[in-house]
Amino acid sequence: MSIRSDRWIRERAREGMIDPFVEHLEREGVISYGLSSFGYDLRAAPEWRVFVNAFNTVVDPKAFDEASFVEVEDDVCIIPPNSFALTRSVEYLRIPDDVLVVALGKSSYARTGIVANVTPLEPGWEGHVTLELSNTTPLPAKVYANEGIVQLLFFQGERPETTYADRKGKYMGQRGVTLPKV
Repeated sequence: MSIRSDRWIRERAREGMIDPFVEHLEREGVISYGLSSFGYDLRAAPEWRVFVNAFNTVVDPKAFDEASFVEVEDDVCIIPPNSFALTRSVEYLRIPDDVLVVALGKSSYARTGIVANVTPLEPGWEGHVTLELSNTTPLPAKVYANEGIVQLLFFQGERPETTYADRKGKYMGQRGVTLPKV
């Protein structure tokens, strides 16, 4: 399995793998996004689900209570100290059947205590990427919509026996911020 370069990413994006696709790295006055040498920097959408403890709710992936967060639609999101927010990517992805994608947090956020977590994007999966953002600091932290949030790395190997699409994965085709499903 090998990591794919900007040339490969550009070709696949033109075939519909990333939509919308930015063919170069946008950097002026923003946290960078778009195509880089060996990856693609996704943007956060202006849709946020910020976790709060106003109702003493227990966060349970098997019985998710929407009272555990507030919805915010804005170009910025303030994540409370030691808290967590969900957003989604601006881009809609269609992962080829022989590719696995790993997302890593951007250094500009990591250096301010924001940890981004995204599970691997499996072969054959498609949708908006739901992004999990943790504020590990004792201070409120600001994150920006329509700017870079995570970098995707594309690894190509042989097609697996069963893709995410083949097994009809529960997060297939997700649009918007998608909450836990069982």
